[in-house]
Amino acid sequence: MDSMPFSQSCENNKDFILEVLREAFADRRQVLEIASGTGQHACHFAGAMHWLQWQPTELAQNLPVLEPRCRAYEGANLLPPAALDVRAEPWSIVVPDALFSANSLHIMAFSAVEQLFAALAGAAASDTLLAVYGPFNYGGQYTSASNARFDQWLAQQHPDSAIRDFEAVDALARGAGFSIQADHEMPANNRLLLWRKA
Repeated sequence: MDSMPFSQSCENNKDFILEVLREAFADRRQVLEIASGTGQHACHFAGAMHWLQWQPTELAQNLPVLEPRCRAYEGANLLPPAALDVRAEPWSIVVPDALFSANSLHIMAFSAVEQLFAALAGAAASDTLLAVYGPFNYGGQYTSASNARFDQWLAQQHPDSAIRDFEAVDALARGAGFSIQADHEMPANNRLLLWRKA
């Protein structure tokens, strides 16, 4: 396990996220995870929520990072990692009754965030839950000095990366038929947002 790709931030936040998801996803059957990264979240959440079938996904070029940990998972409720680009039309994967994504919206270009919600407008059935974890600005303002520094770092990594404004993302969600259900404050100045499709 030591040689597998590893994210310290995933390790730090997984139990806090699980505390919310265990309740939010109590009546769900399958979760599509977008941008699963190292697979630490997928394996941890699938292991803790055995009633769920968990589908991890990544961009095709990132699957070699995701696959090793998923292969080592010993349960029966984690599906093999699949390739998914949110910009694809249409998506190659059926959208189940729940979706989850962590630390993704500020990495992808905002045009990709727009395409993500445009896809969900047509592909997600009513009552679908969407859970998104990460940093957000509110009223155009950073919620902390550390988030301001993080946003500067993101811009240095890629000009399309930036902490997103909650209001802008919520407008995309509403345009896709989703309404905000909860906005959970999380450690390290992050949020866990829950939307439900009407």
